[in-house]
Amino acid sequence: MKTFNKLRQGATMLVFGLGIAGFPGPSSAAPEGSAFNLPVETVADYLYALIEADREVYTKHVVERMQSKGVVVASENWEEKNTLPLPAQFLMESGRVVAKKGLGLQYRLISLWPINKRNGASGEFEKLGLGTILTHPTKPYTAYVKEGGVRYFQAIYPDLAVAQACIGCHNSHPDSPKRDFRINDVMGGLLIRIPLQ
Repeated sequence: MKTFNKLRQGATMLVFGLGIAGFPGPSSAAPEGSAFNLPVETVADYLYALIEADREVYTKHVVERMQSKGVVVASENWEEKNTLPLPAQFLMESGRVVAKKGLGLQYRLISLWPINKRNGASGEFEKLGLGTILTHPTKPYTAYVKEGGVRYFQAIYPDLAVAQACIGCHNSHPDSPKRDFRINDVMGGLLIRIPLQ
């Protein structure tokens, strides 16, 4: 519960920020120490919005922009070649950094057509979730699970092809099992796991 409360506090700060910026949310004049009970589903939605926004900005304004100007390219072997990480690798690396914080929060990309086999669906929840978001991409597939004595909320959100860089990589990669992606297609899912105890 301690970890979830930290996440709830972070989400509350996001809501305050949105309220200050003119979006609906709690008033910035709320008394200090006020308790907010955000449902875990809302916290997951906020996290998804932040992760996807960062990824889209990185893809469009860093990777595509730098490649189109011939400054630097993104590649799979970015560490060895001194290039930019691919957008999917950028997200996976940030997920690893978050996991090291010890909050129990996890997120990663999964797919029914992974280029890297480690990103394939593992378990029934992930397989069902990916199938569901393919046909209903407007809402996440969710469940509560218990592992190692810890209860988690899990959500799979659609991972959309937001830029030509996404499509080009997946459609031309020699290890890609699917090569006909188009803009805004569901390429896989973003799995978010939030500990509740």
